[in-house]
Amino acid sequence: MPNQPDPTNLYPLHELIRAPFYREQAVQYANYWAYRRNPNYYSFDQLGGDCTNFVSQAIYYAAGVMNYTPTYGWYYISLNNRAPAWTGVPYFWDFFTTNKGPGPYGHEVSLSQVRPGDVIQMAIKDPNTFGHTVIVTDILSENPDADSIMIAAHDRDSAFRPISSYSYYMIRALHIDGVRYLSAGTDLRSGENNQNPSSPAPDASSEPSAPVSGETTAPSQQQPSEPDSEAYQEPPAVG
Repeated sequence: MPNQPDPTNLYPLHELIRAPFYREQAVQYANYWAYRRNPNYYSFDQLGGDCTNFVSQAIYYAAGVMNYTPTYGWYYISLNNRAPAWTGVPYFWDFFTTNKGPGPYGHEVSLSQVRPGDVIQMAIKDPNTFGHTVIVTDILSENPDADSIMIAAHDRDSAFRPISSYSYYMIRALHIDGVRYLSAGTDLRSGENNQNPSSPAPDASSEPSAPVSGETTAPSQQQPSEPDSEAYQEPPAVG
């Protein structure tokens, strides 16, 4: 993946503040929408698959902030104005494992280290290409493995499905470390009150997961303005 723009150049007037990732909310969203489609988002079932779009929605519901960096960010405004990382399996992974700006971020871990709210990707159809994204919703053992890790997914919609029920060539897991947001950021897309488009969803009043060491818990998470539409590039195939 090409080098991403320096976030300090993109957001020179804002300070990046770290916040915890609300895992319980991501799980709640995933379980609620596993067999549904949120009308606030386009369904990609007929455009290569809705799996990564679904997981992005769940992560955003818990994180509350997108990254509007053109091409290399992670955001959804509409079908024709979204980042490749929102719907594309490899681009989602690249964003989360390299993100230094606003939005959620994480790192690769083994299956034994995943927690509810983390993400798993698999190579199912092509042995050399990761093509499916799912979100961890429960772990039934103190020592997580393919039998005890439960997931929710779109594309063969699933809820509380064990990883071991999949036939895959490769598998990798992403632990969400936390979230960064802009302390002075505001959502300029609309004059209305800011609304998380992941709603409607069930009430999510759960406690946040413990922040990563050294993080400062933030009272709120706001969004920067949308990018220049001329800089937008149509995302590649989704998954």
